[in-house]
Amino acid sequence: MIDPLYSLSGFFVGMLVGMTGVGGGSLMTPLLILLFGIHPATAVGTDLLYAAATKTGGSLVHGFARSIDWRVVRRLASGSIPATFATIVILSHFDLDSAAARSLITFVLSAALFVTAFVLVFGQPIVAFYRARMSELDPRRTATTTVVVGALLGVLVSISSVGAGAIGVIALIMLYPHLPMAKIVGSDIAHAVPLTLVAGLGHWMIGSVDWHIIASLLIGSLPGIFVGSYFAVRVPERALQLVLATTLFVVASRIAYDHATAASSFFTAFTRRAGP
Repeated sequence: MIDPLYSLSGFFVGMLVGMTGVGGGSLMTPLLILLFGIHPATAVGTDLLYAAATKTGGSLVHGFARSIDWRVVRRLASGSIPATFATIVILSHFDLDSAAARSLITFVLSAALFVTAFVLVFGQPIVAFYRARMSELDPRRTATTTVVVGALLGVLVSISSVGAGAIGVIALIMLYPHLPMAKIVGSDIAHAVPLTLVAGLGHWMIGSVDWHIIASLLIGSLPGIFVGSYFAVRVPERALQLVLATTLFVVASRIAYDHATAASSFFTAFTRRAGP
């Protein structure tokens, strides 16, 4: 059965994604953890498959508009897919219900959210400064660095489901300063499809995906994306980015606080048990 609360959350996140272009992972995963109390591993795995479905639609739109540089996508994927496989294999050897696994996921998630919030606030000035002073990079070095960036995104997304949106776009802007912005965004979205799909299927194989939640989220998010896209040109983009960045910063702070509290409690219990 469809849960209307999840569908409403999906609509809200989809609308923000349509208005700002920021990946749903930075919004949906914290929402599932903080609002619905979903285990971090299940929230990440569920969001990855949810993101694969939503980003497929965006990739098709960019494909028809010919705003995808498939050379860049192949370079990113050649690093991200092997890194995703390796990360999932490592995660499969952990007890995802353990305190250590929960601590790892929440730590990486909060760090990724802080970086995303920083990029939303300071990304445009940094890009303007960089593009005004940076000429074309060495093609061979650019290709190698793109593969490395893809590998880092693969690890980050597999653990936290965050990173394939704002962080990936900024990395591509730095590596390809003369590539049109439409192709930067299109290439990032196209790369996110196989990345989130492979990572999501990996999480499903290790038992950290809730299909019931995915169905409920998609029913709300798909119309939400269309509504958000409609209002995107009617609401000041900078104001939206600042509001979203503030929200991500607050959410990341809350997750980091919970992580620190849990770690402190674990350390206290451990020292008491190890004491005389």
